[in-house]
Amino acid sequence: MKKILLTAIAATLLSGSVFAADIKIGVSLFSFDDNFLSVLRNSIEASANEAGVDVQMEDAKNEVGMQLNQVQNFIASGVDAIIVDAVDSDATQAITDDAAAAGIPLVYVGRRPINVDMLPDGQAFVASNEDESGTLQTQEVCRLMNGKGKVVVMMGTLGDNAALQRTKDIHDVIATPECSGLVIVEEQTADFMRTEGNDLMTNWLTAGLEFDAVIANNDEMAIGAIQALKASGRSMDSVIVSGIDATADALAAMQAGDLDVTVFQNAEAQGRGALETSLKLIKGEPVDKKVWVPFELVTPQNMDQYIKRN
Repeated sequence: MKKILLTAIAATLLSGSVFAADIKIGVSLFSFDDNFLSVLRNSIEASANEAGVDVQMEDAKNEVGMQLNQVQNFIASGVDAIIVDAVDSDATQAITDDAAAAGIPLVYVGRRPINVDMLPDGQAFVASNEDESGTLQTQEVCRLMNGKGKVVVMMGTLGDNAALQRTKDIHDVIATPECSGLVIVEEQTADFMRTEGNDLMTNWLTAGLEFDAVIANNDEMAIGAIQALKASGRSMDSVIVSGIDATADALAAMQAGDLDVTVFQNAEAQGRGALETSLKLIKGEPVDKKVWVPFELVTPQNMDQYIKRN
């Protein structure tokens, strides 16, 4: 179905005044080192190849200034559209303004821009609805804990919309009657990174912090926490660890019995959706301002179907 759709898009472009071979799309992603974004990047490239479109990929290396420069360079080089996974949601207004002033279509993917509800014509947002992510995750942790116990929370990058919303989801679930027996004993950022998740967990363990579950805003931090827990000699049967993204490494950890919960964020579908939305905007076709790709709960009971996708 995917191939048929993209082939149809390419054929339509080839039959019009704009030829697919002439289309160039600039893509700036916050970090090539992120596992989730590796899948998203590959999906954009594969979808572009199938549609006969050229993409220029740039790594912002988690630096706002670098990403702003990349977008400005895309505009100066005359790309037909721009795709951005933002380093910092708060910095997206400048990106929006620059693209709008140049009359170049812009698609945000993954991280929610601060101005998402006020995007001008020719701009859109493709992602999964973060209202679902931390909610699905925490509801499952609550179920596994029978609604009571001590919890530590590993937050993503401070100021990042996904980190803010996923953490809010956690608090909202714990505020419900069935999960009100859960108590957050510590909550700190580990910047979405595995090494920082390992360091943070090591610090908590060294301080003698007692907890029954780890709720991390993404899989990388959850894996870092697992590494530190195992290094300390703690049995993984004595703690519930959860993440978000269902990356290949996370699923391997689940297979090993170390990770208990993750939530599948379909990076492949987001990448494909961002490319397809860009092509529609280039042609002047109407698109939804927000294109949602559903989250899906992943547990040891259903993980096999997600392992096959990786």
